[in-house]
Amino acid sequence: MATGRTHRPATRSRGIPEATVARLPLYLRALTALSERSVPTVSSEELASAAGVNSAKLRKDFSYLGSYGTRGVGYDVEYLVYQISRELGLTQDWPVVIVGIGNLGAALAGYGGFASRGFRVAALIDADPAMTGKPVAGIPVQHSDDLEKIISEDGVSIGVIATPAGVAQQVCDRLVAAGVTSILNFAPTVLSVPDGVDVRKVDLSIELQILAFHEQRKAGEEPGTETAAGEATETVAVPPAARAAEDASRKGPDGDMPAVMPA
Repeated sequence: MATGRTHRPATRSRGIPEATVARLPLYLRALTALSERSVPTVSSEELASAAGVNSAKLRKDFSYLGSYGTRGVGYDVEYLVYQISRELGLTQDWPVVIVGIGNLGAALAGYGGFASRGFRVAALIDADPAMTGKPVAGIPVQHSDDLEKIISEDGVSIGVIATPAGVAQQVCDRLVAAGVTSILNFAPTVLSVPDGVDVRKVDLSIELQILAFHEQRKAGEEPGTETAAGEATETVAVPPAARAAEDASRKGPDGDMPAVMPA
């Protein structure tokens, strides 16, 4: 089986748009569920619904893969699973190192989805000497002093950062210098990387804040507005300084309120 260092996915060389690449895992997840139920074929409408996209977008995405389905039959589920897995590089063995074995890092180490999707946790790394040698999810933790040696010996090209924000950039720099070219960042900070290095950021707190925004919109409308029944909602007091700043931001270049405010 090929390793991650010697073979790279072909998506970029074949000109598949990044937006399409981002949707391929959604299609693969839906297709895998169909395969596990022994469903032989699926229509574009059914698969699009399962993946949460519209069918026209799905058909466009699949055209980049050279897969157009069969009229009146749909798409062959097993073939699409293989085709998308190949495009995503999941038919290869991708050794991964996880740096930072706190609660989150330990949870990631025990995540069973890595192995089933072509990723092998090659090493768990932590700076705490007390963690060295301690098994987590059946893998002994190694000290961060050995980071470069581990990456070199295991041919690692993907690193997962689950450290505190204050040390994440330093860890990132060491990973990149050692040859890692793709990083999944769980630390609550923005990483700076050179060209040729891909970073995907996962920030659970930001996702929760976005959900909170939508919950507020669904539950309360805007403070001081009326409900459908005509009852006023609770008004939240705004500090004078904040109100003044808001008023100033709404004024036009001459200090007057614009006649029409943008939606």
